Amino acid sequence: MGKKSIRELGVDDFVKAGLSATEANELKEQLLMSLSVSSNDPADIWGDLVSRRVLKPSYPHPLHQLLYYTIYSDHQSSSPPLYWFPSLEQARRTNLGRLMEIHGSQILGASSYKDPITSFPLFHKFSVQHPEVYWSLVLKELSISFVQPPNCILDTSSDPSKHGGTWLPGSVLNIADCCLQPSSHPNKQDDSIAIVWRDEGFDDSEVNHITLKQLRQQVMLVANAVDANFSKGDAIAIDMQMTVNAVIIYLAIVLAGCVVVSIADSFAPKEIATRLRVSNAKGIFTQDFISRGGKKFPLYSRVIEAATCKVIVLPVIGNDIGVQLREHDLSWNSFLSSGKQHRSHHYSPFYHSIDSVTNILFSSGTTGDPKAIPWTQLSPIRSAADGWACIDIQPGDVYCWPTNLGWVMGPTLMYSCFLSGATLALYHGSPLGHGFGKFVQDAGVTILGTVPSLVKAWKSTKCMEDLDWTKIKTFCSTGETSNVDDDLWLSSKSYYKPIIECCGGTELASCYIMGSPLQPQAFGAFSTPSMTAGLVILDENGVPYPDDVPCVGEVGLFPVYMGATDRLLNADHEEVYFKGMPLYKGKILRRHGDIIKRTVGGHLVVQGRADDTMNLGGIKTSSVEIERVCDRADECILETAAISVAPANRGPEQLVIFVVLKNGYNSDAETLKKKFSKAIQTNLNPLFKVSIVKIVPVFPRTASNKILRRVLRDQMKHELSVHSRL
Repeated sequence: MGKKSIRELGVDDFVKAGLSATEANELKEQLLMSLSVSSNDPADIWGDLVSRRVLKPSYPHPLHQLLYYTIYSDHQSSSPPLYWFPSLEQARRTNLGRLMEIHGSQILGASSYKDPITSFPLFHKFSVQHPEVYWSLVLKELSISFVQPPNCILDTSSDPSKHGGTWLPGSVLNIADCCLQPSSHPNKQDDSIAIVWRDEGFDDSEVNHITLKQLRQQVMLVANAVDANFSKGDAIAIDMQMTVNAVIIYLAIVLAGCVVVSIADSFAPKEIATRLRVSNAKGIFTQDFISRGGKKFPLYSRVIEAATCKVIVLPVIGNDIGVQLREHDLSWNSFLSSGKQHRSHHYSPFYHSIDSVTNILFSSGTTGDPKAIPWTQLSPIRSAADGWACIDIQPGDVYCWPTNLGWVMGPTLMYSCFLSGATLALYHGSPLGHGFGKFVQDAGVTILGTVPSLVKAWKSTKCMEDLDWTKIKTFCSTGETSNVDDDLWLSSKSYYKPIIECCGGTELASCYIMGSPLQPQAFGAFSTPSMTAGLVILDENGVPYPDDVPCVGEVGLFPVYMGATDRLLNADHEEVYFKGMPLYKGKILRRHGDIIKRTVGGHLVVQGRADDTMNLGGIKTSSVEIERVCDRADECILETAAISVAPANRGPEQLVIFVVLKNGYNSDAETLKKKFSKAIQTNLNPLFKVSIVKIVPVFPRTASNKILRRVLRDQMKHELSVHSRL
């Protein structure tokens, strides 16, 4: 592969790649047609093949690899190869393109505005410089209904301590009520399908669905029960799979004026207990078991090991709970009955100010407890607006993303659907197998979100073969670095639809860099900061590089950022996000911690973290947390240093543990790897895997005796690079 030029490839090459002789001859004719009408620019050749849908999803992956890598084999530019190109017709049908066509000339000037593709960079720049104008337009595009409208869009003068300003001051609403009420724009009616779902193991059954009206009735029923058992403002946790009931519970807690505490269903009891303690949760919703991959895994037993508060337990299958409950805990049916006794099915939402906290999520810090990040009612608006603009979520779309309400993507997915008029698609089971893929097909999913490790599993197991995913108009990816070849496989499943890369943070309630349907896309790269988000890339001295210069450095975010946090529940917000950051144009930059590369042509690639936070399987954790557990894994250990590195060919980060042994003790890397894995999976997260263990005599250190993990990371990157070339 790659030795022949694209013009030299013949029928025999296509047959060797898995096509029949008939298919190979047809492909050769189509390729010759593309070569005859295209320039010698590889992007033109690839773009013509894709636009005419020559490369079919049914073709074997080696054939897609042969064409893509051969076409781009002579790609000399330092910018990543492009695989998707928006047409002007497509661009004008997008949410943002339509908005630009209506308002572009007035905002940018009749002589400056051309069309949504040509004028996108200028429009984005305007949104950063005048965010109040952009948000005044976009708020009308979402299903947002204020009981008390805001005094203004943005106030930057009344509270100097808020670097990001005060957004929508004076406004009053209930964001869950906004999700549940019908609207004319976006078009969201009572009989619109709000959620579709299927239970694992029922792959040949009809897809279940619930209308907006039915969802509203179910949420009100649960909200009444919340009122009967809790008080306004109480923090109430959810530790469940992301099922229809989990979504109903989440919305009911917010509708009732309480606060959701998001806990992922994969956590060990110790981690659950920490989050309940930090949030001061008064109760927790959970399941008796988790059902995944045809197996049942205990969940209630993990929760009661961690929780002294009231636990409401749902059955994972049927109506009967499969565990014995503690005396003060409630079954789901008993909980609902308490609501019926308390009040009728009618429910009046609890309306409160825009800056009221509705959700507490967690993000790992570098020491001790995870950061408790409060989401106000601004946060869902920001999440939904980014999906509206960059993912192009529209009424009629069916949006699926395997995730959990314990991670930021869970609430983001839910709000993006309900505030944009799209249908939320949920699979009650493991997304790793054919059953999930068939659900995507049968539910008519139009937007499919993933994490790279999930795509890698689909590709390697070939579990999605013979399925029709061609209704998908957009893929999305987040959580970790994407692998180019895995993305090639994914995009090919729907005639090379774009994969919108998303990178952000829980504390931002959004992505600060994304792809855009108004720009050409490259695998594993970001094409733009999100709308209204401004950033600079800093050199080693904290000085910003010019905006148009290819470079690598730590990102600094403009502080005026709607939806971003202005507080933390258990840490100093100013110290975490602003202390030590440089000024830019008179304002202090906001810290995010990513190292990013800007390529020729302006694409962005995330290179890793500036601090010692790691990203393992889409879950952010810290070196300190890992090391704390590993230090106690065996008596021979003096100390450990945990780092993560991406493979030489890119892809998800791998966990590497460096070890210094005590004097007089011996052990080997393989033995320690097993012990570390067991300790981490028991005490932190069963999804974390140790890839490499290295025993070393000493650690490199700073003058103040801090471990230089960056040096260890560079050493391991070099070793992996050398190994990949052997």
